Amino acid sequence: MTLRLSVFIATSLDGFIARSDGDLDWLDAANELVTEGEDCGFHDFMESCDALIMGRKTYEKVLSFGSWPYGSKKVIVLSRNKISFPSHIPETVSHSSETPDQLSQRLSSESAKRLYIDGGNTIQRFLAAGLINDLTITVIPVVLGQGIPLFGDLKKDIPLKLVDTRSYDFGFVQLNYDVVGVV
Repeated sequence: MTLRLSVFIATSLDGFIARSDGDLDWLDAANELVTEGEDCGFHDFMESCDALIMGRKTYEKVLSFGSWPYGSKKVIVLSRNKISFPSHIPETVSHSSETPDQLSQRLSSESAKRLYIDGGNTIQRFLAAGLINDLTITVIPVVLGQGIPLFGDLKKDIPLKLVDTRSYDFGFVQLNYDVVGVV
């Protein structure tokens, strides 16, 4: 089995993953509408992943949540600068300044089968490198008008194949795509 790199993320209807200042208040408000016990497949997705790769800004946002939400899951924080992790962060969290290609090759050689890629810049870097295999995008029924976009400038189109859609009674629509041409 080859290494799969996957995205699982929520966006506003107009494609933003956060407000310009990184605030997620709109997502918190939307989550209040979610039926108790429903996680839109996130738990099963996380269980299928060997590691989570996120950028430093995403890591800092996660730290602001209080408790660490990923348990002992292997998490790699990408940053050009060294990171000192607080004592409450599990030892399974590490730092890397590797390129997407280097990191993917290293983790594949360590027998990883599926990686969860998270954070706007990180997703954009892995997409630009042609490494993302599939995307699960949950569209939240709100228009923000501006913010941090999921997708940035690309040097070429990235064709996608729709694999599945799911709509939820509370208004979310989840889209699952495979990236065409990535094995």
